[in-house]
Parts: sequence; C-alpha cells; structure tokens
Amino acid sequence: MAPSDRKYTESHEWVMVEGDVATIGITDHAQDSLGDITFIELPQSGKNVTKGAECGVVESVKAASDIFSPVSGVVQSTNDTLTTSPELINSDPFGKGWFFKVTGIDSAQIDVLMDSVQYETFLETL
Repeated sequence: MAPSDRKYTESHEWVMVEGDVATIGITDHAQDSLGDITFIELPQSGKNVTKGAECGVVESVKAASDIFSPVSGVVQSTNDTLTTSPELINSDPFGKGWFFKVTGIDSAQIDVLMDSVQYETFLETL
C-alpha cells in the first residue's frame, strides 16, 4: 500500500512535502517492476528540475528507466548513499531509498498529483 503522507505520479514517482522541501523517490511498484537496481544517476545539487522532465536514470538487471521530476524547483540535496548502495531503492523505496530533495516548489504542482488512494486505483488499471 502506498503511504498516505505523499503524492504520486503516473510514472511512479512519489513526492513528500515537509515545509518548503519536497523529497522525491520511486514507488514500490516501480522498484518491483525494475527488479534488482544496480545503478542510479541523480541530478546534481543546485540544478533546476522541471515538472515532468527527465532528471535522472535508474538501472536494474532488467532495464534502465528515466526518473521524471514530479515538481519544478532547485535540487537541494541528493541521497548519495544510493551511489554505493542502490539496493536501498528495492528494500526501502519510501524511506532510505529516497532520491533527492527540491526547494522552491509550487504547491499547485503538488495539488494535481494523485493521493495514495488514487494511485492504488491507478495501479489496478495497469
């Protein structure tokens, strides 16, 4: 079940807002579809990301998949632990497997994303 404290995209990213900082990662569904994750390329701190635009890559034993930012803003920090331990994305996608944090977000971009119930319903259509 997708945690209810965040919002979701149709491309299976999640975003959790705390104050003026949005933390971004991929869902359990996404990591399960990818299989064992072996490499991740994240955007650099200070880089501008745009809602819906590619901002990184996650690679697994099965495939490579682009990461799309669910919001526009400036990358405040990245989860550097993932460079040496990308398997955290598989084991804890909603916790220690987070990707990056963004500041300068527009709450209107968050409001249009799916909540956990809508996301779970969306998964049933796949």
